[in-house]
Amino acid sequence: MDNVVQQPVKIPHTLLEDVLAILLGTLMVSFGVTLLKQAGALTGSTAGIAFLISYLSKTSFGLAFFLINIPFYWLAVKRMGWAFTIKTFSAVALVSAFSHLHPLFIHFSALDPFYAALFGNVVMGIGFIVLFRHKASLGGINILALWLQDRYGIRAGKLQMVVDTCVVLASLFVVSREMLAASIAGAVVLNLIIAMNHRPGRYYV
Repeated sequence: MDNVVQQPVKIPHTLLEDVLAILLGTLMVSFGVTLLKQAGALTGSTAGIAFLISYLSKTSFGLAFFLINIPFYWLAVKRMGWAFTIKTFSAVALVSAFSHLHPLFIHFSALDPFYAALFGNVVMGIGFIVLFRHKASLGGINILALWLQDRYGIRAGKLQMVVDTCVVLASLFVVSREMLAASIAGAVVLNLIIAMNHRPGRYYV
């Protein structure tokens, strides 16, 4: 008798699971953002641009992050669908809000820049994976990276690593060289986490 290979059964996430995952993912990402902000570090991608704006002006990270993402929603609707766009808009809004709330409850009087950059990006990377697994992102470059991965098989982590490194290097005149080195190391860690845990065909749901 021929061996029959059974395909894994796809079990979609429920609405409640999506809601809880988006809350958990955005809490983790925003906590990582808080670590970076209090240490004076930054990261790459859209968040990195928001950090630069917040360091160079009186605009808060949350507001800058929310406004930067607005132009990317058109691509999200056109290429990824309304469900993905609504989840992503919700995730961006929650990260923006939570980034304002965390400092009200926690503040570090002494924070090593390398620890903050590395651990902050680890926490953010885990939060990203939670969001990606539930068909959501944090907008901006994430939308472009996920679309290119789904359309052309280009690994999201690799594309983001290139873009993130460019964004961090652009901050050379904004932060110290020590902080820049810590930020680059953190951005690499973040994207290694994404590259290892989010690739085409790895998951069925």
